[in-house]
Amino acid sequence: MMKHFPILSVLAFTVAACGGGEPADSAADDTPAAPAVVATPAAPTGPMTIPDWFHVDAEAQTVHMTITAGGTPAWNFNDAPKGGVAITVPEGYTVTVDLVNEDPVMAHSLGISTETSNFSGVLEAVAAFEGGITEDPRSMLEGTMPGETESITFVAETAGEYSMVCYIAGHSLVGMWLYFNVSGDGSAGVQGA
Repeated sequence: MMKHFPILSVLAFTVAACGGGEPADSAADDTPAAPAVVATPAAPTGPMTIPDWFHVDAEAQTVHMTITAGGTPAWNFNDAPKGGVAITVPEGYTVTVDLVNEDPVMAHSLGISTETSNFSGVLEAVAAFEGGITEDPRSMLEGTMPGETESITFVAETAGEYSMVCYIAGHSLVGMWLYFNVSGDGSAGVQGA
């Protein structure tokens, strides 16, 4: 039986090398195109709940949560893609997040970001709070690998609106981000869970 891969490869190379299509307009603008901005869905509303993966200790002023990557559907945190959950912690509380990677084939990361609206590009891997990001957050080889758990701990120092994101290129674009809010009034819980 004859293999067709060499012929297909030569054909593909020839077509790519020839360029094909219409001739380039010599007056074309060489300015690079701006990245597309993807509309960010509205934050979940409704009552705040305390799901089993979210624990608040008001006396100790701590919040502890477990965030799972790679659930169903894929490309999400805690089965909630594209901001499907809004997490709220009180200002000044110490927050511990356990990232559990249940994705069978891919590394993920987690960090608290100041970005709240544009997840279409590659996010800068800078945490909004000291300690609020996993190790090697952009690396597919050194991030939180399949089957691993990585914990981060930080103080939610400043009230405001933030996001919880995976910093590996393209992951936030396809859905790996949640709303993350720090409340100035002491409220805590999860909306949309």
